[in-house]
Amino acid sequence: MRVILTSLLSLVALQTWSQTASRERLDKIRATLPVIEKLYHDYAEKNHFPGLAFGLVVDGQLLVSGGQGFSEVATSTKATPQSLFRIASMSKSVTAMGILALRKEGKLRLDDPAYLYIPELKNMPSLTKDAPAITIRHLLTHMAGFPEDNPWGDRQLDTQDKDLIALIAKGISFSNVPGVTYEYSNLGFAMLGKIISNVSGKPYQQYINEVIFKPLGMKNTIWEYTLAPKNLLAHGYRYEDDVWKEEELEHDGTYGAMGGLITSIDDFSKYVAFHLSAWPPSSAAEAGPVLRSDVREMQMPWNFNSLNASYKYPSGRACAMVSAYGYGLRWSKDCEGRTGIGHTGGLPGFGSQWQILPEYGIGIIAHANRTYAGMATINTAVLDTVIALAGLKPLPVAVSNVLKQRKDQLVKLLPAWQNAEQSGIFAENFFPDRSVSHRRKELDALLAKTGAITGSTEMTAENQLRGTFILNGTSGNIKVYFTLSPENPALIQQLDFSLVK
Repeated sequence: MRVILTSLLSLVALQTWSQTASRERLDKIRATLPVIEKLYHDYAEKNHFPGLAFGLVVDGQLLVSGGQGFSEVATSTKATPQSLFRIASMSKSVTAMGILALRKEGKLRLDDPAYLYIPELKNMPSLTKDAPAITIRHLLTHMAGFPEDNPWGDRQLDTQDKDLIALIAKGISFSNVPGVTYEYSNLGFAMLGKIISNVSGKPYQQYINEVIFKPLGMKNTIWEYTLAPKNLLAHGYRYEDDVWKEEELEHDGTYGAMGGLITSIDDFSKYVAFHLSAWPPSSAAEAGPVLRSDVREMQMPWNFNSLNASYKYPSGRACAMVSAYGYGLRWSKDCEGRTGIGHTGGLPGFGSQWQILPEYGIGIIAHANRTYAGMATINTAVLDTVIALAGLKPLPVAVSNVLKQRKDQLVKLLPAWQNAEQSGIFAENFFPDRSVSHRRKELDALLAKTGAITGSTEMTAENQLRGTFILNGTSGNIKVYFTLSPENPALIQQLDFSLVK
């Protein structure tokens, strides 16, 4: 009973500590708001933005948000987190999620040929005789072989279904065969919208509204600009001849699936929070429109895009960056291992971007109403600044029971290694790889520099089966790294010691 009570008290103490740490983290991020506002203000002024709105999503909530300038210049209407901006290609991941919702219903598979759902594709001429059929996955990952089509695609929003079918029937000009390389295609996502409509039996807008937006509580995200309250609709502008000239808003249509959504920071933050909720993987009840594993699948780097060996953060810090494309999402990883997932958006009159850093539990959104406003640069600068000012670190990986158990068993075994071969905690490769005598000699050499072991720290996990801890000595410390085998129960297959410098 005493052991159980002690364990419960320890758990309560851990939860209390975690809640306190979380509050401190949120307070530190909130404190960066003046700096965030200045960064956006300076960027907007330099790049002639009429207005913008921004938000930071942290631990499942819109923690910090704001707006600057005007959503409509003629009436001097202030831009706010409630202003409705057209978010252009940020719409693509929502369309991708609609496809995964249909898969969840058992109505399609990602590696199915797209012609099963758009029959007109069946007889469309291919680039070469050995070209494979275009699959849904090809469309999701910009691998269908269509040419990059941003200038053309941006003027297609109000195109109707019959026009898309006519384009297919006439034959599409390919730049590559499907399945060999990345090339950004708005046309591909228009096709995905058509697949959603054909499979669901509803306009894709209605299906997404019902299956994604409603469960997430996104009540103010729309497709057609005429449905927006006049005081909330952001008008789009281009900066030309030293003045803002209003861009004509396009109506909703078939190509809305690639870039037609109109939403606010307040509303879209709920979608961003859902993407963050997929991390870390857990056994919690599912509460979203698709499974959390579906969301993680969307976010994976399915199609390599580029390696920028000379990439520099907006602060000037050099850090190589590799990037790829998931399902309607861009993925990147920098030289420090920081992973970013999200998407930009650009149309005549608008520019936007959202991005999450899963390891940090933080996401950012920004909308502006100037043609092709480059929001990725400023969002990256803001995230980088917030991380530095708030002293944010990657969220710790929870230590699994087996890692903790093996660590405790190691601490009891070291430094003598007595009966190590009979302990039952090492995998069959461990001692054949290196004998007890050699391992003892290695550790003794380190102990000669650090002094006798006086205690140890808690584990720091890399994942469920790998991690490190520190052996404290009288005059120095030793880092202990070990990794466990795939068998059940998992056993120690590798063990390394090094001095803590």
